[in-house]
Amino acid sequence: MEWKKLKSGSDVRGTAIGEGIELTNDIAKAVGMAFVYKLIKEKKKTPELITVAIGRDSRITGPDLLKATAEGIMKAGANVVSFGMCTTPAMYMCIITPGYQFDGSVMVTASHHPWNKNGLKFFTEKGGIEGKDVEDLLTFAEGINLDEYPVSGTCKEETFLPVYQKQLMERIRLGLNTSDSKPLSGLHIVVDAGNGAGGFYADMLQNLGADTTGSQFLDPDGYFPNHIPNPENPDAIQSLKCAVIHSKADLGVIFDTDCDRAAVVDSDGKEINRNRLIALISAILLEKQSGLTIVTDSVTSSGLEKFIRSHGGIHYRYKRGYRNVIDEAIRLNNEGHICPLAIETSGHAALSENHFLDDGMYLVTLLIVKATQLKKAGKSLGSLIIDLKEPVESKEIRLSILSDDFRSKGEEIVKLVTEHAEMDEDWHIATDNREGIRINFDINGIPDSGWFLLRLSVHDPVLPINTESDISGGVKKMLSSLYHVLENIDGIDKTPLIDAIR
Repeated sequence: MEWKKLKSGSDVRGTAIGEGIELTNDIAKAVGMAFVYKLIKEKKKTPELITVAIGRDSRITGPDLLKATAEGIMKAGANVVSFGMCTTPAMYMCIITPGYQFDGSVMVTASHHPWNKNGLKFFTEKGGIEGKDVEDLLTFAEGINLDEYPVSGTCKEETFLPVYQKQLMERIRLGLNTSDSKPLSGLHIVVDAGNGAGGFYADMLQNLGADTTGSQFLDPDGYFPNHIPNPENPDAIQSLKCAVIHSKADLGVIFDTDCDRAAVVDSDGKEINRNRLIALISAILLEKQSGLTIVTDSVTSSGLEKFIRSHGGIHYRYKRGYRNVIDEAIRLNNEGHICPLAIETSGHAALSENHFLDDGMYLVTLLIVKATQLKKAGKSLGSLIIDLKEPVESKEIRLSILSDDFRSKGEEIVKLVTEHAEMDEDWHIATDNREGIRINFDINGIPDSGWFLLRLSVHDPVLPINTESDISGGVKKMLSSLYHVLENIDGIDKTPLIDAIR
């Protein structure tokens, strides 16, 4: 087993059950130990003074991996507080909430991935640890002989979700400027937790006076029998649409398994995710203050850029990967820009008012505040993004890299396409190109009416290509143009590109 292959961005992740198991209990123990040694170094504390909180989502391998990770932490001499079922955002909030303030925390989750996967996310008071830190943890953990270390730390069980839930409830009352015990009375919200860890959110809304009739899949079930717990998944969104329309609700909300991502469905059944979700929260923020910088990942649409600009904001595209987007927003703020939001099209959204924590529940909480205000005026959330121009066509294809050294090959191809763009007068390199190569096109003579972005995947041996066109047939034209550049290049599977232009 190559331990470094378990690194997935800023997480540890792998198959945890069935054939081809990668993330074993012993690996979890060793990584738990390694995390304690990182905290000892950073905190300048002895092990017995270190306390680490740990929680999990609903996956069937969660209890065993939580237990194993906790044992590793105790083998390093530190103490464990186990929350059991929890959410990823809550595992950070427990570090900074007065009365708790643990030295670090671990969340056992694989986010939206299939039931047989699992993983570990790590937090310190600075937020989620970086990808380089995860690589260092795995390298250190691989050299640990578990048999040499007896369990010397302690473990106790506590609950934290009620505290986190109270924080969200207080944010709703603050947003509505009320101390009313039932501030959401008259609002009908359908919650879809996807059998993950977020089912409690429906109870919370009900306690605040909302009607949650029609809510679904609230009970934890680590096999995810109803749909993939992913706010981007078409089947998951369709299921929520049907529930909202059938229940005649004002709003539907959906979370991924560990609740750090979310999306919503409006009263008419229209999904608000990806570019629409970014536009919606941007519009809400820009109503209060113009001139704000909104940081997104690189695959957002040209229509979104125009929307944010028309609402008085600045759209700043950056590299994919939620940590990349968050870190860039923090950097911009430190340079004096006013940047309240870092958000990926996947639904990872982090706000400066919430410690730049990517928290799907916090995002939805802000949207519910706005939905309550709009309903009193006879409007819905969708009314805020009615002027968002959406493409006529959009497509994503993924070209597998066949070379063993996939990163070098991917970088070589991006460079080749960039060099072509610099010479081809019909290809216009985007002025905000910060990842891979983004090319704008004047389709049928209409300026900037289409674009494609070619980049190297954050995690996989893949070259994703995202493309959008405001003109019918534009996607095929752009991809045909790209194919002529790549036609004689070896080391990649061009089949998806060929299929797209047939």
